[in-house]
Amino acid sequence: MTVTADQPGVDEARALGLTDAEYGLIVEKLGRAPNQVELAMFSLLWSEHCSYKHSRKLLGTLPTEGPRVVMGPGENAGAVDVGDGLAVAFKVESHNHPSAVEPFQGAATGVGGILRDIFAIGARPIAVLDSLRFGEPNSPRSRYLLDRAVAGIGHYGNSIGVPTVGGEVYFEAPYETNCLVNAMALGIGEQSKLVRSAAAGIGNVVVLFGASTGRDGIGGASVLASAELGADEDKRPTVQVGDPFEEKKLLECSLELLDRGLLVSLQDLGAAGLTSSAAEMASGGGVGMDIDVALVPLREAAMEPFEIMVSESQERMLCVCEPDRLADVIAVTDTWEVHGTAIGTVTDSGHMRIYRGDELVGDMPVAALVDDCPLYDLEPAAPSEPLYDPPVATLAPGAGLRGSLLALLCAPNIASRRPLFEQYDCLVQSRTARRPEQADAAVLVLDPSQDSDAPRRAIAVTIDGSGRRVAADPYRGAIEAVLECASNLACVGAEPLGTTNCLNFGNPEKPHIAWQLTEAVRGIGDACRALEAPIVGGNVSLYNEGTTGPIYPTPVIGMVGELPDAARAGGLGFARAGAAVAIAGEFAPWLPGGELAKLRGEVLPDGLPGVDLGQIRAAQGAIRAAVRAGELSSAHDIAEGGFLVAVAESCLAGGLGATLDLGPSDDPAKHLFGEGPGGFVVSGPRAALEALAQRTPLDIFGTVGGDALEVTIAGERFAATLDELRTAHGALGPLFP
Repeated sequence: MTVTADQPGVDEARALGLTDAEYGLIVEKLGRAPNQVELAMFSLLWSEHCSYKHSRKLLGTLPTEGPRVVMGPGENAGAVDVGDGLAVAFKVESHNHPSAVEPFQGAATGVGGILRDIFAIGARPIAVLDSLRFGEPNSPRSRYLLDRAVAGIGHYGNSIGVPTVGGEVYFEAPYETNCLVNAMALGIGEQSKLVRSAAAGIGNVVVLFGASTGRDGIGGASVLASAELGADEDKRPTVQVGDPFEEKKLLECSLELLDRGLLVSLQDLGAAGLTSSAAEMASGGGVGMDIDVALVPLREAAMEPFEIMVSESQERMLCVCEPDRLADVIAVTDTWEVHGTAIGTVTDSGHMRIYRGDELVGDMPVAALVDDCPLYDLEPAAPSEPLYDPPVATLAPGAGLRGSLLALLCAPNIASRRPLFEQYDCLVQSRTARRPEQADAAVLVLDPSQDSDAPRRAIAVTIDGSGRRVAADPYRGAIEAVLECASNLACVGAEPLGTTNCLNFGNPEKPHIAWQLTEAVRGIGDACRALEAPIVGGNVSLYNEGTTGPIYPTPVIGMVGELPDAARAGGLGFARAGAAVAIAGEFAPWLPGGELAKLRGEVLPDGLPGVDLGQIRAAQGAIRAAVRAGELSSAHDIAEGGFLVAVAESCLAGGLGATLDLGPSDDPAKHLFGEGPGGFVVSGPRAALEALAQRTPLDIFGTVGGDALEVTIAGERFAATLDELRTAHGALGPLFP
């Protein structure tokens, strides 16, 4: 049958983001010029967002295998074995460019999309975390984006009944034009019932179910995430619109179909819509697929075939079933009112053939669409001059140690996130054992129905990444992000099982950005190998640049661990007056590149100190074992703002002060506020801390108690009451009047 649609040329290809060489390659593979449908499908599947054409070779260097890995990269989500036949699925993805255009729907649909990735493999979503980056909060634009993005996350998660249990928010000038909205989700399922996305079985039926297809989101995530945002571009029509109540029906329907064994494979419709889901399913199974767009349920009349194929309308799933199971599949979709419709067939042709009734409107080899996208070698080169302007100084000269502590506690990157996370339901589903600001990682009970008198197995999850540290040193900064996650898990008594990542960078075609990306991936790989916490999946978001330049290079790391008893999960707050306070672990404080340096308006350093990964892993293991044994009253890793900020946060979380005598110091500011990985503030009985000192470096220097934090160092004494600390730490409150 002859293809009948018009055949656009190279100008149309350029308009869709393809290079002349890529267009020529498409013509070569088809043996003719592509028509409108084919060009649209190629342009999306060969976009950066869908093909990872500038990063796939780098991703192949990451460690992805381990004894607990059930599903690794290449599926909708990764999964790790947590025993008793169960697996925990998890993944993090970006929705940066849509959120910069329309923050409420951009963030909301980011949550919806990552949830679909979880239940697409047969796991029930049990938690969401978010990682957010905005410009400085004194910017009206950044405050607007923050307000609306947080509202969108809360709207979707709260409505669908999945708790938002953790996350992070950073404010830095390089994110002013291009904010970052990364969403991570976790789910739990029986290993034997998990399903992969690959289509299989010649003659099997392809079924679309969920919301109807409309023009909203056409070219949305795939186009927006594959180019820099310009100041004068109106991209609002390409942002998808989400409906969490429709997704709740979709979730329950998908899980019932899988539980009843009715499906061969299942895939969600995300970026590039039906084009991506169908082609990737066909590629995964080594088969062909025929799709009839005339059968696709539409919200809008007279949609063109290419519009139907590339629409990114939300809350849709695509599945493959055997013909004799079709009636049962449709019956289940009818029960859940998600409009299941048979729209195609699995074939042995090796081609994606798109029909409109009897009219063939597109015919492409699956391999050409999915597997033969050109992959590019990066041309990394370290920048010859600083890429980022120094921050505006906000700390008054001569502020002193006490003034520096209070200024750090109210700094945008350290102040309490309570005004944000109180908009999220963190307790729905009754699994949450440690919620935000109670511990360094969220803790979730695997079986909430289990008798609480018996040990209740649990998982812990955390998400982290410091763009400023990575901008100072992409390799060591990325290592620090991985170590920070593992330290957060250690503080609650959890052992890492697996890692996910979202690589947020600028334009990889620029040598300095390629260098940032290459070095950061190298750092992530080295750290994950050292910790034996393999990468099971993730996302890449490039071209995060605006008119003012690139964002900070921001690899966001998510990590999942396990612990034997949720009741023994550690907390960060001081819990017992009279307990000894100590600094533990392999900690070497350094001021350049830290939060105090930012308040002082200092330029980024040219590099960060190296670390011994083996020593830090051993220290994390010692803290983890002490928490599990109940030997510690509190454990909190040293992060932004350094050691004294960590102590102040432990005071505030527990409602107890502390008295510290730190002895002599050549540089008190470095001692108190220097940053670096591998350090912990712990409290507990002196005998227990002395025993811990046999397993990791540890220095006891104070006692818990009172209503103030009192510090003596290098002969200087200063104090701040809990009320003063609390007032400073609540500085974000005015953002949400």
